[in-house]
Amino acid sequence: MNLNLFNDVPDGLTRRARSFVSAHGIKVDVRPVEGHRQWWLERDVPAAVIDRMAAYQERWGGLLLPPASQYDGGPKYLDPDSPESDSAGWWFEAGMQRTAVPYSFMIGPSGEFGIQADGWAALHASIEGWVESLALAHHASMWAKQVTKLVGDDVDGIELGGYGPVREVMGLADTWWRGSDSLVALYTGEAESLGFPGGRIALIYSGLDEWGLRGGVEADGTEIAWE
Repeated sequence: MNLNLFNDVPDGLTRRARSFVSAHGIKVDVRPVEGHRQWWLERDVPAAVIDRMAAYQERWGGLLLPPASQYDGGPKYLDPDSPESDSAGWWFEAGMQRTAVPYSFMIGPSGEFGIQADGWAALHASIEGWVESLALAHHASMWAKQVTKLVGDDVDGIELGGYGPVREVMGLADTWWRGSDSLVALYTGEAESLGFPGGRIALIYSGLDEWGLRGGVEADGTEIAWE
């Protein structure tokens, strides 16, 4: 496996995420999707689905990032494979597992990034949201004075009345919330996909200043123009 710096950071990311990918992303050699096109076509995979996979690979293929704090690190690296369908449409693998987890990381029919086990749990509305969440977790862990982990029913005790959503992560099953001096990450994907409510997890990053809370990004995901 050849490893190189991931120099072509995809557009559409915040400055925080671009910096994270530039500093920590590695490029892994991957086999082009086009080499499998005829094989998939012969097995009734629509050409439009293969086109989606090729576009995903062109944008993200081979990107290896540091392990996520949840989902046993997340995909080892991003690369499409294994198209499959159900009544909702066509899905494909977002990247191979980093460790032996009981689910696959998938891209859904509408571009959602999530996990598929007993059921489907869309974690973020797009793969960009997943990358943004990794960048934010890395940023928050560096600047927080304290990190608190809650599991299962203890998550219900979190009061988010004074918090606003962190929009750039495009959260679905997994969401981030910003308060006056803390960030809260809620992870419910495993609980939904595996039918295991006790699998809900919250991480609270507290003691953050303005830079720690935002890292140059406004509440709506736009970048702060520093004077």
